[in-house]
Amino acid sequence: MIKIITTEDGSHSLFDEELNETYHSTKGARGESLHVFIREGLEHWLFGNQAEEIKVLEIGLGTGLNAFLTAQFAARHSQKIHFTSLEPFPIEKEIYQNLNFFQSEKEKGLLLEIHETEWEKELSITLPFSLYKTTSRLEDFTTSNSFHIIYFDAFAPSKQPEVWSLENLKKCFSLLDKGGILTTYCAQGQFKRNLVEAGFKVETLQGAMGKKEMVRGIK
Repeated sequence: MIKIITTEDGSHSLFDEELNETYHSTKGARGESLHVFIREGLEHWLFGNQAEEIKVLEIGLGTGLNAFLTAQFAARHSQKIHFTSLEPFPIEKEIYQNLNFFQSEKEKGLLLEIHETEWEKELSITLPFSLYKTTSRLEDFTTSNSFHIIYFDAFAPSKQPEVWSLENLKKCFSLLDKGGILTTYCAQGQFKRNLVEAGFKVETLQGAMGKKEMVRGIK
């Protein structure tokens, strides 16, 4: 069973009772996503690079928070972003329609659209932001695209070790353009060693919301 919880910054997350795991940091769902994926991912890549269209791959759509914040960034900066998200287990409507990430009816509409747009089809959500959602697992995912940024936002390695496997990290490396980055909240030692073996240069950074560390991998 999955239930909505409120994290310490006031934003919602979800708790999966079967896995005994939350979807975000209990210190702050919104704060964690902004720090790990927007600031240390999207904004960091943009600081040293330029592209007419930024291509982002997300491992774990979950609540839709990362996609929501990225779509807002795209609209705010008139930056074209193509966002691909993998989610084998989409959350139910009675869950996502009650999340509190929005502050206006317009923002609520954006969050609902992220969840309710058709799967397995690329669709424009806002003028500079397009979304392609697939229920494919990372190990089964195939594409002719390459990406500038990967948001690696799966459940922790202790809960879903198969997602964090060396083979999957090698696949992520192959999916990135040169200079591309993988950003994640996780800073587990074995994970960092696997990133190095997969070919990444690993940066250990200040974590979000009181967490000691996070990781960025660079191709």
